[in-house]
Amino acid sequence: MTNPNQCEKETSIWESFPKFIGVNLIIASILMVIFCPTCFLTWEGIKSLFPDFIAAFLFSSVLSFGGNQVDSFFDKRMSWIQYPIKRVILTIATYMAYSFVASYIVIVIYALISKQITVDNIPWAGLLSYTTSPMIIALVFMSIFTTWSWLGEWRKSAIEAERLKSEKLASQYQGLKDQLNPHFLFNSLNVLSNLVYEDADKSAEFIQKLSRIYRYVLEVQNEELVSLKKELDFARNYLDLQKIRFEESLQFSIKTFDENSHWIPPLSLQLILENAVKHNIISKELPLFIHIIQKENEVWISNTFQPKKTKEEPSTGVGLNNINLRYELLSNRKPEVIQNEEEFLVILPLLKIEA
Repeated sequence: MTNPNQCEKETSIWESFPKFIGVNLIIASILMVIFCPTCFLTWEGIKSLFPDFIAAFLFSSVLSFGGNQVDSFFDKRMSWIQYPIKRVILTIATYMAYSFVASYIVIVIYALISKQITVDNIPWAGLLSYTTSPMIIALVFMSIFTTWSWLGEWRKSAIEAERLKSEKLASQYQGLKDQLNPHFLFNSLNVLSNLVYEDADKSAEFIQKLSRIYRYVLEVQNEELVSLKKELDFARNYLDLQKIRFEESLQFSIKTFDENSHWIPPLSLQLILENAVKHNIISKELPLFIHIIQKENEVWISNTFQPKKTKEEPSTGVGLNNINLRYELLSNRKPEVIQNEEEFLVILPLLKIEA
């Protein structure tokens, strides 16, 4: 039974055969122009070049075929990236040895066919001088094949490295997003557990709004970016949810001018708002004010800075660190955090999606 891989290889060779012939005909023509440009001025001169043209075509075909085979042989056994010096030395040695032997054989056969010599009287040593020009041509071919092979493997290696990098970044980003669901649910359940003992009706309303909010969390968990409009809608719902618990002790405002053309990592606002609610005093005496303002290609999220003296809940360490890491994977722009005695401010860059 015929090996399928062998059939594919043979088919590939025959498919490239016309191109191989065409390229070597062009090379032979160029060599004729270089060796005798004045011969092309007359028809007699062109006819006189025919034997040399055939010889040039034979040499070019033999040398280019050998160069391709040598290159293919080492491509399967030795990487340019891992063994560059060794690959160059072996390629040069192998191809030049092949070129010398092949050129010499072609010279002998051509001389016999053209009846310049006979089988009984072959000047073996004298024919060696005729290998000079083919060897020079072989050097040119070798440089072309070597450069082409090196560039091809370098390009392949670069593409593979970029693919692995993209897969790694995607994996890291997915890992960061996977932190959000349990983080959000954990903190929401803590709020609910406290609210249950305070007011059953508020607890029921809280659960209903929480279900709608969590639906959004599930919708965006596979997205790298969401529109600012969607994220702001979610932020409004989240703050409305918190107002069920804190009532007038929590006040917020949202001012934007262009929500549709800007993008942001999903749940970034939620993490910032969650930290504001979690780590600051919220009471009638000290209400918490939260402001979300779009300024050009940034969104500013600020809250009055009134930290709790004792932490009721342990920090999970996700929050701002998660946002920073996601921005690092998506953009060269970084969030900023500014804190003073009265205010805690986070500035998130707004991103653009190129069409």
